[in-house]
Amino acid sequence: MASPTRTERDLLGEREVPASALWGIHTLRAVENFPLSGRRTAPALVHAYGLVKQACARTNRELGSLLARESQAIEMAAAEMAEGKLDEHILVDALQGGAGTSLNMNVNEVLANRALVLLGRELGDYAAIDPLDHVNMHQSTNDTYPTALKVAAIAGLRTLEAGVVELQEAFQRKERELADVVKVGRTELQDAVLTTLGREMGAYAEAFTRDRWRIYKCEERLRVVNLGGTAIGTGLGAPRAYIFHVVDVLRELTGFGLARAENLVEATQNADAFVEVSGILKACASSLWKVSSDLRLLSSGPSAGLGEIRLPPRQAGSSIMPGKVNPVVPEAVTQAAMQVIANDLAITLAVSSGSLELNPFLPLVADALLGSLELLAASCRILARACVSGIEANVDQCNAHVHDGTAALTALVERIGHAASNDLSRAVAAGQGSLRDLAVGRGLLTVEEYNHLTSPGRVNQLGHRSKESE
Repeated sequence: MASPTRTERDLLGEREVPASALWGIHTLRAVENFPLSGRRTAPALVHAYGLVKQACARTNRELGSLLARESQAIEMAAAEMAEGKLDEHILVDALQGGAGTSLNMNVNEVLANRALVLLGRELGDYAAIDPLDHVNMHQSTNDTYPTALKVAAIAGLRTLEAGVVELQEAFQRKERELADVVKVGRTELQDAVLTTLGREMGAYAEAFTRDRWRIYKCEERLRVVNLGGTAIGTGLGAPRAYIFHVVDVLRELTGFGLARAENLVEATQNADAFVEVSGILKACASSLWKVSSDLRLLSSGPSAGLGEIRLPPRQAGSSIMPGKVNPVVPEAVTQAAMQVIANDLAITLAVSSGSLELNPFLPLVADALLGSLELLAASCRILARACVSGIEANVDQCNAHVHDGTAALTALVERIGHAASNDLSRAVAAGQGSLRDLAVGRGLLTVEEYNHLTSPGRVNQLGHRSKESE
């Protein structure tokens, strides 16, 4: 037996939709037209759209454009959408033509029908509450979609900032914990001079401190919105009082420092702010990629690699090689970073391809930008919790690299000179003994002097002091 349906109409004609569906004919056509990515619109964007629609309905109620009963029902439905309670009814693909019109109409239809339910009316009774005449009153996709995207992105930036802080603090703890572990520092993957594991971890922490600051500051680029500009930023079809008030209501609902663009036409045409924000996300991705690569290299082996640190074992590493444990967390984070960098290119291309009064490719911008925010936030969390917090030093391996190689020579030069240092280097390379044994055995240094020059305190010292001050 066929499920009951209801008939809905649009510009192109009539279609049957399930009688129990909160969505309608516009959503049906979009689902049929855009079977592209197989992913629904990002929930964060849907939730932000709920806040935008709530602000618009409240503004229209306060100005007397909507009756209180109908408006309050729409506002309640929009609040539910903002809380994620209506996610299952947003069906449109993440990628769609029409600059986001399909998402806007899916949202309008769901809110109209949910408001009808709240009023005790039948689904599809659009004479009472219409998706366009009531829910979309004084709005366009062209001002609501980019505004919702900015609201969603600001929320995502704040979540990401918290994740970066967690990762930064995890490295700072390791900086303190491993401060006295002397090791070989390397440049161009060749032994260079002595450093400590603590200093390496502190450098990683500092990199993420910069990322945190960039992320915090770039929220400012998203606070200026074009809500109220309707189709192309001229405010066509909207009362002047609405245009000047609706952003104030949205600011109150979100708690974000939103402001109406001074030039709504320009703000509707151009989307370069998203490229700027994406660039900041790419910088964060590059930090994650570089640091993850370092952790993999430092833990390599464990017997035939550097093996200077141990990463916490997370899972068996091979279906064929017994005992193998791979650095799976840094590997996963590296892939996320690669995807974010790829997303940055997609955002750049989409924004650059805008034409005249509107950018029709904002759905790609939204999908890529919000996807990057989620990937980075998750990457910071798992790297901090499942990897960095459990890093251990392989002290014996670090010591072996220090004393069996030649990296410590630079620390000795000020005492024994370049000529003697070069002689020691050749002797170590020839297998005549360890650097420490050769330096002491040749009478160039006492054991105490050698230990002092290669000690954590000396290695961590910024520059060297004169003999008299030591």
